[in-house]
Amino acid sequence: MPMRVYQVGGSVRDGLLGLPVADRDWVVVGATPEDMGRDGYLPVGKDFPVFLHPVTREEYALARTERKTARGYKGFAVHASPEVTLEEDLARRDLTINAMARGADGLLIDPFEGERDLRAGVLRHVSPAFVEDPVRILRVARFAARFGFSIAPETAALMQTMVSEGETDALVAERVWQEFSRGLMEKDPWRMLAELAQCGLLARSYPALGIESVRGRPANELSDWIALALAYAEKERYSLPVRFSLVTRGMRGQAGQMEALTEALRVPTECRDLAILAARQMAHAMRADLLNPSEMLGLVEASDAFRRPARLDELMDMAEAETFAVRHWAQIPFVPRRAVHVALATARRIDAQALAAEGGDIGARIRAARYANLLKTIGGARRE
Repeated sequence: MPMRVYQVGGSVRDGLLGLPVADRDWVVVGATPEDMGRDGYLPVGKDFPVFLHPVTREEYALARTERKTARGYKGFAVHASPEVTLEEDLARRDLTINAMARGADGLLIDPFEGERDLRAGVLRHVSPAFVEDPVRILRVARFAARFGFSIAPETAALMQTMVSEGETDALVAERVWQEFSRGLMEKDPWRMLAELAQCGLLARSYPALGIESVRGRPANELSDWIALALAYAEKERYSLPVRFSLVTRGMRGQAGQMEALTEALRVPTECRDLAILAARQMAHAMRADLLNPSEMLGLVEASDAFRRPARLDELMDMAEAETFAVRHWAQIPFVPRRAVHVALATARRIDAQALAAEGGDIGARIRAARYANLLKTIGGARRE
């Protein structure tokens, strides 16, 4: 049987949607690893046969099937051989819109009617094997956030069953964060949260977030303040740390639980630090234009803004998004943000070398000088 190569997966899907295609994946049918090596392909796969094209460096995987053997994302037996057909390879994929291929002639190969679901805007699982990998629940929610598609009722029911039967208890933190963080950066990040709440995953695995349901409404009607704040964050193109920290705002004032959650999810340091800072300082950040000099200096110092001004900016991004979510309108320019910028610039106008030359407790002298500057600038209007 001659070797045949097919373009598969997301690049086929995005091409049908008219979206830019950044990366292409390929499946090779009728070949062995030795065949690939003779043609100059470089083996890179650890768990199954994947090769890099000798010129384009794109990934080419041998057609394979998978069989669940144990819990966890590594609990699969993989079978790759020249006898595995393209349809068998496509059948192991998660969603019909990701189970399409194109051959060398350019014709669409669509055994599971993915194009139909793509046109209808529906996310539907390919086969009952969907339940074998609980990460697929997160992927479905992420695709809902990316494309705005609805989830087929039978797929939504399957996701709920997987959660209730404990399949998601075996999720690995790194893989959860990989999908969760990507979903937060999609165009409708709140949709991911709504779908994960709808299937029960958030309540079962991350109850500390306080996002336990969609209040009896369909996921596309979720309208609580986190959804509004995330929508504003997307409009303003705010960073991942800002978006993650907005999600954790249901844990108000619970810095200890915040630290436990971020550790459990293996959250990157910059996301963890901003979330903890917001838990402790958001009340001041949202009314920064009304703070007295000591409160303002405390906010600037807590943010480590003299060394890392970007973190204070991200805190103010959060404050602006939360203000919008509460008031349903945006104050431009955001007055509290302008207040902290003025305060930071004012507090920085000190002669650190001269203060150091005076001896004694240099840190205390510098702080006193910064406070004195703030007192001159804002102290007249705001009492301590």
